[in-house]
Amino acid sequence: MQVDVAIIGAGAAGMFCAAEAARRGKTVLLIEAGAAVGEKIRISGGGRCNFTNLGISADRYLSQNPRFALSALKRFTQWDFIARVDAAGIAWHEKTLGQLFCDGSAKQIIAMLGKDLEDTGVKLWLKTEISDIAKAGTGFHLATSRGAVTAQKLVIACGGKSIPKMGASSFGYKIAEQFGLALIDTRPGLVPLTFAEQELEPLKPLAGVAVTGSVSTGKTRFDEALLFTHRGLSGPAVLQISSYWREGDLISVNLSGQTDAAAHLREMRGQAGRIALRTALTQILPERLARHIEASSGMTGNLADQSNAKLDQVAQLVHDWQMRPVGTEGYRTAEVTLGGVDTDALDARTLEAKSVPGLYFIGEVVDVTGWLGGYNFQWAWSSGWAAGQAV
Repeated sequence: MQVDVAIIGAGAAGMFCAAEAARRGKTVLLIEAGAAVGEKIRISGGGRCNFTNLGISADRYLSQNPRFALSALKRFTQWDFIARVDAAGIAWHEKTLGQLFCDGSAKQIIAMLGKDLEDTGVKLWLKTEISDIAKAGTGFHLATSRGAVTAQKLVIACGGKSIPKMGASSFGYKIAEQFGLALIDTRPGLVPLTFAEQELEPLKPLAGVAVTGSVSTGKTRFDEALLFTHRGLSGPAVLQISSYWREGDLISVNLSGQTDAAAHLREMRGQAGRIALRTALTQILPERLARHIEASSGMTGNLADQSNAKLDQVAQLVHDWQMRPVGTEGYRTAEVTLGGVDTDALDARTLEAKSVPGLYFIGEVVDVTGWLGGYNFQWAWSSGWAAGQAV
């Protein structure tokens, strides 16, 4: 088969790019190893797909060059994608922090993209393996399980390593290496943090406890919910900080958000000095957590027995609990892959490899990783759109 454009990977970026290229009159073949398109879209956002965010900006992305993403993000914006969603008749709502979700199912987004593929005449090959890719004159030759393909342009949109049970692999990185493109080391992002057994043991009774607080490492902090698990910590604030955390680093956990624990304890001491510390803490923390803080403080007696200095020590445990994770839950549960194809090797406007004319990399395979909350989907739409205008 001979086509203008072959695209490997029928996820968010690949599907979007395919329809954009076909709208411009290109013959497009979209190749997917799995049995269905858009599998990570389907499971995203608890099945409702957090498809973009109202607050798209460069500082919400991690990369060796965070400004690289701006060209694509500014030319196809969150508002442009929202307009597509509206035109498809998909109802949506803002949840928190600018995060937009479908009112119904994530399958509506997949159906919208699938209709675009159909309407624009994109040829889709599912359950198709690729055994070889080679430069052939000004184009590319692909050996696939469904036969040979020759394409003038080749787009790599097969994602990163996160969630291997969904078919994720290192395939895109191998293609980049084959053609001499540099890679930024990859690691799991937006992933729960884990602790060594000796540190985890006293935390096990807290499994299932959730609070709205904050987690920080270095100068980076996220104010959102966090959840104690059987292996360590999860929840939005923890997933966010995991992208910035490096092995060996401490994290600081604030369990009570904006509530001033020291002021609260002093006030309670004046109002009800005979109550136990844990009883006062249960007004700002879940009971199991209050008991844990009391035990960790080593404090005995009633509130009335405690000095300001001792109450300040307890407040320190509440607002600045220093913890040292031993690792993460890895690619098995990571929502994204940090690192990838070095942005220095790509044209920011077109996503074309500077040293290999006709070869493009879009979406998660590139060293551009967004925060939790729709940022990675917007990068998929924007980078897919940008390459779709160029191929």
